Amino acid sequence: MVTEADPRERQDGLGWVTRAIFGDPGVRVAVGDDPAATVRYAVIPSLDDARFLLPLASRKVTAASLLAYNALRPPKVRAGRAAVGLLARAGALGLTRAPILSVYADAPGLLLAGFLAAELGEPELHAAIGIRPPDPHHKPTLQLFDGGGRPRGYAKIGWNDGTRAMVRAEAATLADLPVGNGFPPAPKLMLHTRWNGREIAVIAPMPRRVRRIRRPGTPRLAAMLAVARRGGPPAPPRPARDLVAGWLGRAEGGDPRIHAVIGRLDPDLELEFGDWHGDWVPWNMARHGRRLLVWDWENSAPGVPVGFDLAHQAFQTALSTHGRPAAECATAVDEALRRHGPALGLDATRQRFVADAYLVELWLRTYELSGGGAGWNPKLHPALLDVLDRRQNARAAA
Repeated sequence: MVTEADPRERQDGLGWVTRAIFGDPGVRVAVGDDPAATVRYAVIPSLDDARFLLPLASRKVTAASLLAYNALRPPKVRAGRAAVGLLARAGALGLTRAPILSVYADAPGLLLAGFLAAELGEPELHAAIGIRPPDPHHKPTLQLFDGGGRPRGYAKIGWNDGTRAMVRAEAATLADLPVGNGFPPAPKLMLHTRWNGREIAVIAPMPRRVRRIRRPGTPRLAAMLAVARRGGPPAPPRPARDLVAGWLGRAEGGDPRIHAVIGRLDPDLELEFGDWHGDWVPWNMARHGRRLLVWDWENSAPGVPVGFDLAHQAFQTALSTHGRPAAECATAVDEALRRHGPALGLDATRQRFVADAYLVELWLRTYELSGGGAGWNPKLHPALLDVLDRRQNARAAA
């Protein structure tokens, strides 16, 4: 029985995600349980606090959506998902009193899961959909299952200029990653396509027995170096002038302060340059046996100073895990580079350069996303420019 209006009209995470995934004008979405609907989803835990859309195709599919890869999740989340998954497996999901979304489509191809099933040669696919707060930098992600509840991949959805570019970048990176020589393995690219103005990348499912990494705060320095060097030998040091010149070009039209900050960096300092993952954080990696598995390569890029991934882990852990302001996150970068920089070939001078250079790169990334329709990240702008100004002025005065 349909009880409420189209959830795509909402301004919260549920509204944003349903607009992105069920945006075809030939698709209708309503709140309420209608067995005649094309597909049905349980909204976990509630409409106003939606975190997950759980497909109700069968007990196997519903339970798998909650239990697959549950060992990767924090203990509290893992316990909650396990409890609801067991109810789903027993056919008692109704005890949760979760609201139901009913979705109607005249043809399977009007639904993203149906389109992807055809593209991947699967008889059917069912999508478990994560819900995040509306944010122009976020991409909806679908975990795909076949009719037997077996994982078949992850679909990432680029829906504005910025996120479409990120999906294209990850697809290109995954198609060209090295293998072996200490380079951490990554799930393979299965499909890169477009659908209804969306950029879609489908990434292979992870091995079934992946687990959370132990000691997530400890940097995996050998793996970072393998990524930087693409599994090969160290590159000879070279001056930073090409990096600085490239930054000035990328910053064109931006806040004048970023040009001043870049202009104070030493272009003649010689460092080792290489690749970086671009979002090296504990929640983008897992252990599989003795190996480290790393995913989410959408921000990977070549030609950066070795040490950027170390700086990023320190900054983003302080920002996302501990909720610290940008200045304290920058201090965490300094501390990580002081402690671990020598293992990456960085003396004190190069540690300071890498720290400032990483903050510049992070601001430029935020600036470029804003130009792609993603808006500014209020945690990073103008805070990063203020931090860089203070750091450089303090050194000049010392």
